[in-house]
Amino acid sequence: MEHVSPLIIRLNTLHQELAAELQAIKTIAEFEAIRNKFIGKQGSITIESKNIKDLSLEEKRTTGSIVQDIRKKVEELIEHTQQQLITRLQQEVELQKQFFDVTAYTTNALESSVHPYTRVIQDLEDITMNMGFEIIYGMELETEFANFEALNIPVDHPARESHDTFWLTLPGKLLRTHTSNVQSHMLQERKPPFAITTMGRTYRNEATDATHDYMFMQFEIMIIDTKQSLSNLIAIAQEIFRCFFKNNELKSRIRPGFFPFVEPGIEVDIQCPFCQNGCSICKRTTWIEAGGAGLVHPNVLELCGVDSTKYTACAFGFGLTRLVMLKYGINDVRLLHGCSLDFLKQF
Repeated sequence: MEHVSPLIIRLNTLHQELAAELQAIKTIAEFEAIRNKFIGKQGSITIESKNIKDLSLEEKRTTGSIVQDIRKKVEELIEHTQQQLITRLQQEVELQKQFFDVTAYTTNALESSVHPYTRVIQDLEDITMNMGFEIIYGMELETEFANFEALNIPVDHPARESHDTFWLTLPGKLLRTHTSNVQSHMLQERKPPFAITTMGRTYRNEATDATHDYMFMQFEIMIIDTKQSLSNLIAIAQEIFRCFFKNNELKSRIRPGFFPFVEPGIEVDIQCPFCQNGCSICKRTTWIEAGGAGLVHPNVLELCGVDSTKYTACAFGFGLTRLVMLKYGINDVRLLHGCSLDFLKQF
């Protein structure tokens, strides 16, 4: 019976142990741990192979090639197992993508909600569309003509100064100061009659505090036809507020007001929807200022290419930001533009 070196026996045993442990691995981390355990610098097969130096010259001649064969088989086993593991893990990833269940429940998931601005915009869109208005979204980067001149705002008007308006380095370009710029575009581009509503961001160069910001939202409507009147405009505005606050008994009152692009101009107040005898929101007056309105000035119609002897138009606008703050009892406009999760979670 041929004598087998104890070194060869031990190496074969380690080879079998390696094969058995590799069959059970599931992750790359487990694979690396086993590889280091057996063939790392301090691995059992590595250390055992070094014992060949203690053999006699004759034993080295007979066992050296066998040790090399065992080492080669070990390395081939390691490499083959690694490739199989990588292939299997890639297949699992693909399967997860293929059968990903978007409805699966996960614990501790973050909950999202609709921003107060979005809620109010959606409400106003639904109300005005049901009344027959077409929703138009205008440009925030505007020309001097469309923002001022076409709206009968003279060259020497203080609103044109840089302390009130954000002027750009591009000649005659600015960030719109109101959503009324949409009116001037529609009057130039469309043939009457039509009824539009618009809403969006506007910009004023002013300091930020609890009730003011350099960016705020506005909302307005405009109707142009052969016969338009203030009474029709007031009735429409009142209906919008009644639908918005879900109060069919909500009353309004009219005060004279001046705006360059309407004549005559009025200001509309609505009865406070939150109290009967006065509260902090209405400053104990039971009335809340809603916005400005009036018949579109004949100069505006003529500047935009509309025959003012044939057509009349009426318009009404108010601060959408202020409306959001009123509806949800928000006392600081900066909260609407911040990233406070505690604030946003309320909605």
